Amino acid sequence: MDALDLLLTRESALKLDAPGPSEADLDQMFQSAVRAPDHGRLRPWRFIVIEGDARAKLGQVLVSALGANEATPERTATEQHRFLRAPVIVAVISRAREAIPIPEWEQVLSSGAVCQNLLLAAHAQGFVASWITEWCAYHPTVKDKLGLRSGERIAGFIYIGSATVALEERVRPDLDALITHFEG
Repeated sequence: MDALDLLLTRESALKLDAPGPSEADLDQMFQSAVRAPDHGRLRPWRFIVIEGDARAKLGQVLVSALGANEATPERTATEQHRFLRAPVIVAVISRAREAIPIPEWEQVLSSGAVCQNLLLAAHAQGFVASWITEWCAYHPTVKDKLGLRSGERIAGFIYIGSATVALEERVRPDLDALITHFEG
């Protein structure tokens, strides 16, 4: 697949099935991801792979993080199964440093570029991937159980697997409404 075709055909899916990527597939994805722009070579990101039984265990963490008035039977079931939507999930952790010459914003953008590279690498290998955060990316209990350190944030959960149904092309924005030209 050439690069433009890769970019023009990438789609997200919420429910993904096996097969998911192998360790060798994931290794190539990570090698691709870390090619993201990284001003100062700070590597302001890291990865946590969530697969197998760990997905259900993380679902239990989500259930424990629910407030008493949130823990309805329906919501509990949703949270127990949230990380079972794909065979492999990669949490991309952003860890921008402050008080250095490299602006924090550029470090955060680098984490976003790492997420996008993971999506494209998965697509290039024949998988489908979705970049999702949701409430759990911001909850202190979840961040603690995932081992996030002070100043770290979840840039996204990248769900990776195989599509269970044919993906539908979604409506894309009108480019003419988004593009202007500076004319001095």
